[in-house]
Amino acid sequence: MTGRFARDCLLAAGVTVATFATLATFLRFAAPVEGLSVDPARARVLVAVACVQALVLCLRRVRPRLCLGLVVGLQVVVTAVVPSEATVRGAAPLVAAYTVGTLFPARTALLLAGAAAVAEASGVIAVTVGVAPDILVAGLGHLASGALSYLGATFVGSYVATHRRYLELVRVRAEDALRAHRDKVRVAIGAERARMARELHDVAAHHLSGMVVQAAAVERLIDRDPAAAKAGVAWIRGQGKETLDNLRLVVGVLRGRSVDRDSAGHDDDNAPVPGLVSLDDLVRTARDLGTSVEFVGEGPRREVSPIADVALYRMVQECLSNARQHAPGAPVRVELRFLPREVALRVSNEPATRAPEPAARTGGGVGLVGMRERAQLIGAQFEAGPTPTGGWSVTVTLPTGRDDAPAGSTATATKGEDPA
Repeated sequence: MTGRFARDCLLAAGVTVATFATLATFLRFAAPVEGLSVDPARARVLVAVACVQALVLCLRRVRPRLCLGLVVGLQVVVTAVVPSEATVRGAAPLVAAYTVGTLFPARTALLLAGAAAVAEASGVIAVTVGVAPDILVAGLGHLASGALSYLGATFVGSYVATHRRYLELVRVRAEDALRAHRDKVRVAIGAERARMARELHDVAAHHLSGMVVQAAAVERLIDRDPAAAKAGVAWIRGQGKETLDNLRLVVGVLRGRSVDRDSAGHDDDNAPVPGLVSLDDLVRTARDLGTSVEFVGEGPRREVSPIADVALYRMVQECLSNARQHAPGAPVRVELRFLPREVALRVSNEPATRAPEPAARTGGGVGLVGMRERAQLIGAQFEAGPTPTGGWSVTVTLPTGRDDAPAGSTATATKGEDPA
């Protein structure tokens, strides 16, 4: 069964069956043992009224006030039917009061519960006047019992409703935070890919354009077997132009219509593409900004692919920027090792010596996303995390598949001065 009313009908049916079984057992076995004598006719009326009271619970959420009023009225009838020395109160009053607590504001719910307790006590006094030996004591007893039942159940319902609203608020806030984080990462990835696409275009265009120019020069200068040489060189030139056109087309799709501009509003597309040969200037700039940078180079430098050259430079640049923002005053160590079959880059910093600026504490958070994207682009392994001393380190390992580094590689380290 689906729907609120259908589920309440199912609950009412279950409470009715439980009420019938409980009262039948009580009247048949427990009452004689306790010395309570209940007329068979009264017993049937008691069971019938209690079952009807339970069935009324099907209205507990569609008409909660009406449900509570009917339950209170039927409870008065139940009290009038049973002997004065016994008290019968089923689950229906508790369920009705609990529902009122979950559906209404706390003040309204408690007022309704208090009114229900007073109405029940007043009804009991009205129907038992002249029958009960001490009507005042009986009325106060019913008032206390009703107040305890209705107000207690209502308080529990109000607490449960408040807890549910709190959990829902936490869930909504968590979803909003997760959605905002995903949007932020998506935007960062898009911006980083656009920047990488521009650099890919610049590097590839530079080298392919040079290939085309050289092929044209060779085509004019080669004089041995001119026909075959011209045909071969013309084919190279044609392939180079076609590759250049296709590459520009693909990069244009990757970049979309994103154009990076500098602070003056000028396009930055024609800026020179940096690489590992520019690490000296990058380290010098970081030192000028107040960061203590130690540069360690191991092994003779060798060429890597143009894209990897740019990517590694950008990663060092991002690490230095992160250290300056999030760990101000901490010394930074940049290690670049040209090993036999790989190029290993590691940038680490010690814990901050002073508190970061407020903007650094609240902003950012996507620099690692960009570095990871760059590492994936060039096929390198990327690791980032805290160091045992409380600092932070980023390690990038680029396989080269070459065994061209000499066995006796020398290591150099500079600190406090420009690296050679």
